[in-house]
Amino acid sequence: MKYERVLIKLSGESLGENGKLFDHDMIDRTASILKRAADRGIAVGVVIGAGNIWRGRQGREMNEVTAHQMGMLGTVINCLCMRDALERQGCRARVLSAIEMPRICETVNPYLAGKTMEKGTVTLFAGGTGNPFFSTDTGVVLRAVEVGADAILMAKNVDGVYTADPNVDKDAVLIRDISYEEAMDRELKVMDAAAFSLCAENRIPFVRVFGLDDPENILKVLDGDDMGTVLHPAVKHTAP
Repeated sequence: MKYERVLIKLSGESLGENGKLFDHDMIDRTASILKRAADRGIAVGVVIGAGNIWRGRQGREMNEVTAHQMGMLGTVINCLCMRDALERQGCRARVLSAIEMPRICETVNPYLAGKTMEKGTVTLFAGGTGNPFFSTDTGVVLRAVEVGADAILMAKNVDGVYTADPNVDKDAVLIRDISYEEAMDRELKVMDAAAFSLCAENRIPFVRVFGLDDPENILKVLDGDDMGTVLHPAVKHTAP
């Protein structure tokens, strides 16, 4: 298919050195790929996780809301870092946050975000949904619905959706094609339940999950490569 407007989810760990903090070479390489996608005339929106900085489960006995808020702030830091990398390469970039912080970046406005993407500005959506207990996976689906994206590309630190965690279960098998509904029924962990539900209810055309071990994979997917896993709405059968 020809992509016109996409939301790209980048794993925070994949942009960190050994999964932590910042691998600036990897960030610059990824920024270069995002610029090349925008230069093709594709409207590009980006959501970045914060796993390289913070995960709520690290908080142990910490108040859970506070732990989630720290994660949301981590996504802002990652988006600011990526904006800087994009601008150094001559690409227009803008950070929009679900959490109001006017001295740092603008607040998300879905209508203006769509217009910004159309003008060739890589639009970085920070702060998740702005609420605790929702992952950045839910955040990227929410933004995709708001701006009417053709597809969601999830570049993760694993190369697709498996029957089990491939890092734990050596017998885990890559699933190449599956509906949102079946993925929910099988309790696959590639996205959380809220993200799956949003995809199914709003019939997001498809989500492709693939590895970000090589940032060029983003362009390969945009060129039609079927790497990883594609998730899509269940086929509706009509009565004869």
